[in-house]
Amino acid sequence: MIKGFKEFIMRGNVVDLAVAVVIGAAFGAVVTAFVADIITPIIAAIGGKPDFAGLTFTVNKSTFRYGHFINQIVSFLIIAAVIYFVVVLPLNKLAERRQRKLAMGQPDPEPKPEDILLLEQIRDLLSAQRTA
Repeated sequence: MIKGFKEFIMRGNVVDLAVAVVIGAAFGAVVTAFVADIITPIIAAIGGKPDFAGLTFTVNKSTFRYGHFINQIVSFLIIAAVIYFVVVLPLNKLAERRQRKLAMGQPDPEPKPEDILLLEQIRDLLSAQRTA
């Protein structure tokens, strides 16, 4: 039972996922600090409110604190924009460029790993044996 768990944990995709979660949390902290220390003061300079956390309204003696929610929305939008413009957009451009090269008949710039080449050779040999 422990052996199976150890194999599960040591799989590449589980370890990669764990690393991604830790880096994502650290990135979130950096962006939150960026929003709190840079973006919010800029908004305050324009709108006159340094922090939205104090924004509230009251209905029947119940206080609704919507300012913190606004801060979180701003943080989320900035994180989403950074991920899109720094990660997603460049990767999409690279994929487009690669697809165009392949469509024009240019070989894939990345050499195939040796094991893939070996498997292709085996496939071709088996195919040739079947037709003979």
